[in-house]
Amino acid sequence: MPLAQHQPAGRRGWNRTHLHLLLLFLSVLQTQGHIQIPPDFKEAPKITTQPESQTAFSLDDIDLACEATGNPKPSFRWVKDGSQFGEVLLEFGSLTAGPDEELRSYQGSYRCYVANELGTAVSDLVHLITESIPTLAKEKKQKRRLFEEGESTVLYCNPPKSSVAPKIHWMDTQLHHIPQNERVTMSLDGNLYFANLIVNDSREDYTCNAHYIKASVILPKESIAISVTASNSVAKNQRPQLLQPTGSHSSYLALRGQTLTLECIPEGLPTPEVLWERMDSPLSPSRVRMLKYGRWLQIESVSEADDGEYVCTATNSQGSVTHHYAVTVEAAPYWTKWPEDHLYAPGETVRLHCQADGIPTPNVTWSINGVPITGTDLDTRRHVSSGTLILTNVQFSDTAIYQCEASNKHGNILVNTQVHVAALPPQILTADGLVYMATAGKTILLECRTFGSPLPKVDWEILGTGPAHANARMSTMADGNLQISNVSEEDSSLYTCSVRNSNRSISAELEVLNRTKIVDPPQDLQVVRGNDVVLQCKFTVDHKLKHPTIQWKKDGHKISASSNDDKYTEDRDGSLKVTDVQMKDTGIYSCEISTELDSDSATGSITVQDIPGPPHALELSEKMDRSVTLSWMPGAENNSPISEYIIEMKEEQYQAGSSRWEEFKRVPHDIKHLEVHLQPYSTYHFRISAVNGIGRSVPSPPSDSYSTPAAKPDMNPENVTTVSTDPNSMVISWKELERRQFNGPGFKYKIYWRQSSDGDLQWKESSVSNPPFIVNDTGTFIPFEIKVRAANELGAGPEPVAKIGYSGEDLPLEAPSKVTVDELNKTAVIIRWSPVSSESVRGHLLGYKIHLRRKGPRTHSRRSPAMRSHAADKNRVIEVPAHKVEEVVSNLHLYSNYTLTVAPFNSRGEGPHSMEYHFSTPEGAPGPISSLTFESPSETEVTLHWEAPHNPNGVITGYLLQYQEIVPGSSSPQPVESIDLPAVTEFTLKGLNPQSHYLFYLRGRNTAGDGEPIKRQGATLLDGEPPSVINVTAGETLVNVSWVPGDRHRNFAFRFRYIQKSDGGEWEESEQVNSTQAFYQLQGLNPGVWYHLQILPGNNSWAFQTNGPALLELPSSFATQGWFIGLISAMILLLLVLLILCYIKKSKGGKYSVKKKEEGQGETVSRPMKEGEFGEYSIEKCSTGQPSVCESKRSSNDSLADYGDSVDIQFNEDGSFIGQYSGRRDPRTHTGHDSSGATSPLNPNMPPPSISFPTSVTGILGPN
Repeated sequence: MPLAQHQPAGRRGWNRTHLHLLLLFLSVLQTQGHIQIPPDFKEAPKITTQPESQTAFSLDDIDLACEATGNPKPSFRWVKDGSQFGEVLLEFGSLTAGPDEELRSYQGSYRCYVANELGTAVSDLVHLITESIPTLAKEKKQKRRLFEEGESTVLYCNPPKSSVAPKIHWMDTQLHHIPQNERVTMSLDGNLYFANLIVNDSREDYTCNAHYIKASVILPKESIAISVTASNSVAKNQRPQLLQPTGSHSSYLALRGQTLTLECIPEGLPTPEVLWERMDSPLSPSRVRMLKYGRWLQIESVSEADDGEYVCTATNSQGSVTHHYAVTVEAAPYWTKWPEDHLYAPGETVRLHCQADGIPTPNVTWSINGVPITGTDLDTRRHVSSGTLILTNVQFSDTAIYQCEASNKHGNILVNTQVHVAALPPQILTADGLVYMATAGKTILLECRTFGSPLPKVDWEILGTGPAHANARMSTMADGNLQISNVSEEDSSLYTCSVRNSNRSISAELEVLNRTKIVDPPQDLQVVRGNDVVLQCKFTVDHKLKHPTIQWKKDGHKISASSNDDKYTEDRDGSLKVTDVQMKDTGIYSCEISTELDSDSATGSITVQDIPGPPHALELSEKMDRSVTLSWMPGAENNSPISEYIIEMKEEQYQAGSSRWEEFKRVPHDIKHLEVHLQPYSTYHFRISAVNGIGRSVPSPPSDSYSTPAAKPDMNPENVTTVSTDPNSMVISWKELERRQFNGPGFKYKIYWRQSSDGDLQWKESSVSNPPFIVNDTGTFIPFEIKVRAANELGAGPEPVAKIGYSGEDLPLEAPSKVTVDELNKTAVIIRWSPVSSESVRGHLLGYKIHLRRKGPRTHSRRSPAMRSHAADKNRVIEVPAHKVEEVVSNLHLYSNYTLTVAPFNSRGEGPHSMEYHFSTPEGAPGPISSLTFESPSETEVTLHWEAPHNPNGVITGYLLQYQEIVPGSSSPQPVESIDLPAVTEFTLKGLNPQSHYLFYLRGRNTAGDGEPIKRQGATLLDGEPPSVINVTAGETLVNVSWVPGDRHRNFAFRFRYIQKSDGGEWEESEQVNSTQAFYQLQGLNPGVWYHLQILPGNNSWAFQTNGPALLELPSSFATQGWFIGLISAMILLLLVLLILCYIKKSKGGKYSVKKKEEGQGETVSRPMKEGEFGEYSIEKCSTGQPSVCESKRSSNDSLADYGDSVDIQFNEDGSFIGQYSGRRDPRTHTGHDSSGATSPLNPNMPPPSISFPTSVTGILGPN
């Protein structure tokens, strides 16, 4: 506990800080309430750096520190083992060794004494141990140690002895640490323990390295070699025994404040698990730590409360062993009350309280300036009572440094205390007019520090209220300060501090604010690993307190939110967001809201849950022929209790392929042992998974394999039956056993059979490896008794029960008779017949098949083409169970002729058919019209085209046409007009309203009545016209023209014509364009030129400019005239001919050889050709400045005008017209389009096709 928490209450005098101020006042001068301090003050010695006990391995290691302050500068001297050691040191107090001294001469106990004219201070007692640097004695090379798998052993280290214990490392020759785990553990003495050995433990270089840190040396011991061989005895598990410590009880002595480590290292197979307990109370997780995989129990900073009995229990599947540890806690001396430096006035009585505790109880003694006060002290003014030094009627000569020392067998402690006797007038050191601020509920201290000897006494008063001590929450402290507990807003006032018997006083103002409060503290949260979580910490602060700080802590350690790490994010309202929580984020979280005056804190917790850790230590025991016992240890629950375990098994049969893991069983969480029943002649592996509320763990490592011996089969195959197909044989079939049910090698099936009509016949038998089995020469449909029995090399399975089977069937011999047909309704009849005899079936009668065939309609009229197209249907075959002799047949066609036959059938097939029976169905109303399309010859006429019903169900005698006008917004229906039509397939309606749409209904008729109507919606088409508004998008040498076709307008043929604005050229025209195209492209234009555009017929015109730079024209002169250009060209051509003739004459001597010329041409072809040349001839390229030479101005690369002339106008399913272009014209032709196309009346505003334009300017141009 810090010293400040142990100041004795009510002590007279001043603390150490005030004593230092006293030394400033050798003379006191009062000027306007201030104290002037002379610079030449004195200070008693004070030790700032204490020496420490140490072990020295060389002279260079000897360095006992002793540093102090004081004025005048103090001197230093050392005392060794009670005698003066060395000379007095004036500059520095540290003790070091001389170069020629012997090391062991420095061993002993030391104290440092620091003195000046105000007294002598004494240091703690320290011990210096000297020894030589540890070295290794010569060791014999150890022989290889041989072990069997499963045995335990210990590798001993035995490092050289030293007062400073070395740190032990077990490593190999490559300086890699030997892995340690629950099975391999290092003890406190440095030995390496193996609970049980495995083959992988074999190695040649187990090396113990002892590291003496203070001596700066590492000593490697001789390597140890062990060899572990596999053995069947590993199956014999061993009960746990303790390797360290031995026996059942041990005792330990621990000193208060030190670290205690208890170890429990067992041996056994399977590897034991260690459990620690305390006999008199449960172990506190905050007090103890489990180290070395639970083999060590460590208690840091031991206290008296840790005294007691501890128990270690090592457990495996074979049993357990325990060890009891009796821990006794004692203590070196420690202070419970100690004296402090004070200022006293002459004549006062001084009480220096000094109390220490320890086990055993320490002895307390006093010294003055390092000289012990004996029981026979001659000065009667001082005496010691219960550790307290009492000085009565102190004088100036009593100014000194007093030492209080406590000691027992475990050590000693010492404290220096300065007593200064002086006489000084009273002074107030605290400034006047201070303003104090505090928040409600806190404790505030109003300062009134005084100075004087004897100590001045003060009184506090509240303005307008009176003495402060009248309030129970206010008290004047020994140092003159006023303490106010649990302040409230009513305490805000002006306070005055006055020194008694003087005119000195100061005033102070107190202002009380609202306290800081957390209104929404963090809660205890549970969250699944990987998710985000938010801890709330909303708060309120007084408006006068600016910039509160928020500090979050986890398990007492500060959390800092960083922009580089988004793990923690703090919000302005105080909340903390933790992202992607992991198991390490589990803990206690606290938020603290701090202002300059107060703070408030609250705690919550985050418990991170995850799927459990996999079970471990899976072992197989009690291995029997058909069972084995599994045992395992649970893995980590990860803060969610385990609810069950899932046992998985992988079963492998001998001489079988690879198998896979399958779930075997689920058991509750409290079961850790399970007996598993096994199949013979199999090899098994097991693994276990744990399940908690979050999910399923990964499986444990697989167990060792276990193989069961072979045995006779336990069962016979099921579903033994005959599935014969041939008349003179019997096929015996059964459900095969699984391979795991074979139970041994040489598995086979034994088949037994005999006729069931004679029970005295002997069983015939045979053996096969798999079904089926065929018995020949059995006769047709003869009953047999059959049995199938499983067997292997060790014997046969249990005796099976015989079953009845039959040999193969044959086709029935007899046909049903007395077939009749009775009408139920127009489309359904009931068919009846007489059954066949059982003898004629020659097998199991499965039923009857009715073969029904529609021969066609009853008449073949030329007026009914639809009827002739469905003259005959496929046969219908209807199966009827064997117990029935009649059947209802429905869904027959009306007005049709039918024939039928009936035949019995068994598994072999159908028997003979009965005599054909003929019957007919009556006439019925027609079905719906097959199709209905429209044409619109004019704005008031519509021609309807249709096809006869697909199912006329009789002879069509005519049609009924009905139509009515659709008036938008009208609530009353319009009158329906009806027209009776003969058996025709088209009709023209005249006098229709061009502005309206109509509903049309058409149905067929025969003598049975009217059929179902077909319903369509449509309207007439309006006369077409050229577009009046167009959209022009220009490129460099082309322009795209688009428009919106008119609503319900017929196709209209027109042309574009265009001319340049600048020259006086002629108009050029495009090919014929259809108004329904909605798009056209003019090509072959000049760049950067303005054009006039018109539509013919029509008088609208538009202007546009192509993109790019304009082509410049040369000024007119004789050089541009045609006659001049022709003359120059003729002269150049004549000159070229002359040059060629001269060259030929010179190279050929005037003769021309055709053969050589051809050879020369061959060589010319073989040379690389330049661009634009081919052989002897050059290819002339088109000039980009004359596009009219290379391309047509009126051609369209991809125009809707390429589609053909005819347009098929018909109705959609919803009654709307569809305009369809039929055929595609050759784009190379330039003939115009006929105006026979039409726009759909239902969707007249059809958008233009989506075309990518190579232009950058688009505008909608109206007529000029």
